[in-house]
Amino acid sequence: MTQKRGGRGLTGRPRWQAHCRNERARRPVLPEVIRQGASGKTGHPIVVSALTEDPELHGVTRLQRAAELRDVVGRVHRLAVNRYDYVAGLQTDVIGDLVFRPLLRASDLALERKVVLEEISMVDDTPDDLVFELHNEAMWGKHPYGYSILGTRETVSALSVRDLRDLHERAYHPEHVVVAVSGNVDHDSLLETLERTGWSDIPRGNTPLVETERPNAVPAQTLHVDRDSTQTHLVFGAPAIPHGDPRRYAMTLISMLLGGGMSSRLFQRVREELGLAYSVFTYQSFHADAGVHGVYVGTAPENAEAAADAIRTELRLVAEQGIPDAELAAGKSQLKGQITLSLESVSSRMYRAAAVELYNEPYKPLDQLLAEIDRIDGDTVAAICREFFAPELHTVLSLGPAASAA
Repeated sequence: MTQKRGGRGLTGRPRWQAHCRNERARRPVLPEVIRQGASGKTGHPIVVSALTEDPELHGVTRLQRAAELRDVVGRVHRLAVNRYDYVAGLQTDVIGDLVFRPLLRASDLALERKVVLEEISMVDDTPDDLVFELHNEAMWGKHPYGYSILGTRETVSALSVRDLRDLHERAYHPEHVVVAVSGNVDHDSLLETLERTGWSDIPRGNTPLVETERPNAVPAQTLHVDRDSTQTHLVFGAPAIPHGDPRRYAMTLISMLLGGGMSSRLFQRVREELGLAYSVFTYQSFHADAGVHGVYVGTAPENAEAAADAIRTELRLVAEQGIPDAELAAGKSQLKGQITLSLESVSSRMYRAAAVELYNEPYKPLDQLLAEIDRIDGDTVAAICREFFAPELHTVLSLGPAASAA
């Protein structure tokens, strides 16, 4: 992979134009990423950010060209193409229309509002999704991290075209845009194509990103949401390190060993030995200024308390004893394999390139990443386990019949 600082001829401050030169890849994948996202919003109108990312809402000023691109590409919002020289100008032109010159018509909003309300209903009918939404709200309170990306029926119903235009006018400008490309593409040719299709003519907005307060998690608590269902869904969650913390891979390693697959402690204990659940796993998310990690389990209502007790026991063992050297070595091999396999995908390389710029990180070749994982030592792991994995640090939320509250 190569990475170059671009911005030649583009307005706004210079951006990293990150791309992977993969000779085996026949097609490039090109997204644009807007820096102003959900965490930069205050109040429940956060859903405006999600709505403005829907191509169906944007419309296009040159619909015939959009249809032509759709015929060539397959899906206009993925823009993965087989012949860069044939469609590069067309795809960047249409993306520019979608990003910088959306129509945002009232009729489009009315239609998309119906779609989003249906999506909210779908989540409400999917308890293993809904329980995470409820847990985020319980853990982060009034901070945007606690809001649903979809919003609520009330906030979606109240949105106006003016709300969408306000966000677009503030955030959708070159200084807030990162272009990341991976696959069979040349960096200089990409910049020339962007200039040729008018990206350099877009005026700067001179608007700073909206800053939000640093998130502070609500003190750990145990909550139950009553619901008539055949299973009880439980989420344990606690604050974790932010994305830029050098301990990120060590924490990912611990989480993987605790509940990241069939060989993990929780899978073996809760499912294989006790037979209390079909699905049990750990999760983690690293944001710019905070993180979260935890455990999910879905179980029969009569088994909810036993499953929760088993999870607490495993969390306490990790917090008090850390990870033995042999288990740690096996986990390193597994994590390195996962990372290596994930980068076989052109799309995953593209998203990694975008994340490097969005988080203001230096690009690290794969060999360097694998070497960092090899350097994770037992003392570092033990310290992370003590600081973040004790069960009393976790907010626990259960969703299911009342008698099953954990």
